[in-house]
Order: sequence, then C-alpha cells, then structure tokens
Amino acid sequence: MSSDRRTRLTPDQRRAQLVASGVAFLAEKPLDDLTMEVLSQRVGVSRGLLFHYFGSRQGLHREVVITAAAALLAASVPRDDLGPRERLDDTLTRIVAFVREHRGTFYSLVRGVASGDPEVRHEVDRARDVTAGWVTDGFLELGAEESPLLRVALRSWVNFAEEVLVELALGTEMPAAEIVAFLSRSAFGVLASVTGDAVPSPPRK
Repeated sequence: MSSDRRTRLTPDQRRAQLVASGVAFLAEKPLDDLTMEVLSQRVGVSRGLLFHYFGSRQGLHREVVITAAAALLAASVPRDDLGPRERLDDTLTRIVAFVREHRGTFYSLVRGVASGDPEVRHEVDRARDVTAGWVTDGFLELGAEESPLLRVALRSWVNFAEEVLVELALGTEMPAAEIVAFLSRSAFGVLASVTGDAVPSPPRK
C-alpha cells in the first residue's frame, strides 16, 4: 500500500484551504483578477468544487475579503493594558507592520475593491467601522464628548489613514515610527477640530 496517500480534508478544512489560497493570491494581484478558473488552476481542483463551496465568483471574493479583513483586525486589536494614547500608537505600529508584511493584501482591501460588488464593499467598510470604533473609544476615554460629529470625523480619519499607509508604508521606506507619529498627530488634529481642542494633543515626537 502506498505511503503517499493523500490526506482527506473535511469540507470545512477544504473550504479554509481554498480561501487561504485566495488570500495569498492578493499578495500578487488585485482581487478583480481572482476568478474561479484562476483559483482552480492555482489549487488544482475543479471549477465545480469551487462553485460548490462559494456559489459564484462574488461569493468567493466575499469570503476572501472577510478573511483578509479579519487578519488585519486581528493584528491590530488594541491592548487593554495600555493607556489610550499609548494604545493608539501601539495599534498604529502593528498596523504599519501588517501593511508592510502583507502589502498586496492590504492594497487589495483598500483599493482593489473600490469597484467591487456591494457585498464585498460592505465587508471592507465593516472593518473600517471596527477600527474607527477603537479610535473613538480611546478618545472618549481621554474625555472627548460622544457626538455624531466625532463618529463621522474619526470614521473619515480611517480613510485618510489608509491613504497614508498606501503612500508612505507601501510607497516609501519611511521609518515606521515616523508614519505612526504622523498618523497619531493627525488623529488628534481631527479630534481638535471636533472638540475645539478640548482634549490636549499628544506629545511631540
């Protein structure tokens, strides 16, 4: 009997394998280039199997984006043992590290789905909302007053931060500490525009 027998995967394991290969594809090419044909050749399975698990190209994209966005969020969960100022800088530091380690994945998340279908955009926006919520919670802890304007301003700051990460973390060799310091100052600047500088800005770095 051959000792080279292929390990049989459970349906959940097979699905996870296929999604992981889709996420890895983002390191090389944008999401729009990921088709059922491309992934079937990449993994060595039939297109029929992919349709069985994902239903459509849209379903495949949705699962890949959900997994990629979850990886970014998992890498940047705020630390409860830090104060709000240190927590923001620590979170930003880990985000910059993630962006530089997973360049294609991050770029595809923030740029590649701009023209994608509504459900895929919804998943990316949900991740942005989570990040904005973390930043907002930190400023509320510092004494900022809860308001719709604060929520809108900091949600917009997340979009700004993404552009900074694309241009500086991906487009230059600028030290991570400088990028983090700039993003931190910009977040406090947004806060000041909402509160009238009721919350002091972070120490100059």
